[in-house]
Amino acid sequence: MPRRLISTGSPFEKIAGYSRAVVDGDFCFVAGTTGYDPLTKSLPEDVTEQTRNCFKTIAIALKDGGFEMADIVRATYYVTDAKDFDAVFAVCGETLGDIRPAATIMAVSALYKPEMKIEIEITAKRRTA
Repeated sequence: MPRRLISTGSPFEKIAGYSRAVVDGDFCFVAGTTGYDPLTKSLPEDVTEQTRNCFKTIAIALKDGGFEMADIVRATYYVTDAKDFDAVFAVCGETLGDIRPAATIMAVSALYKPEMKIEIEITAKRRTA
């Protein structure tokens, strides 16, 4: 199966030279995803809502690549304030609680824009029957 690029139509994908996700065989690698609402392209101030939006965008990219959220095997969380870890964990638990991927969370000094509070990277592997 050839490598396939998944786009969500963000202008940043072309400008910065990346894809929202890349499907390569049984794997799907989802690029760092920030908290913009995937429909309105607005960014809420609250880290909880930004985290929920990250997962909405990730779910869309996975589905477009032929994957499901249950296929997630690895998650990396970049958060701009360690005080937000508990709020992020709560959304991760409600979204990935039964999936339980290997995960890393880290506090970073900044993301691309100062209003961005979280960015999530995902790796998924297609499950076999």
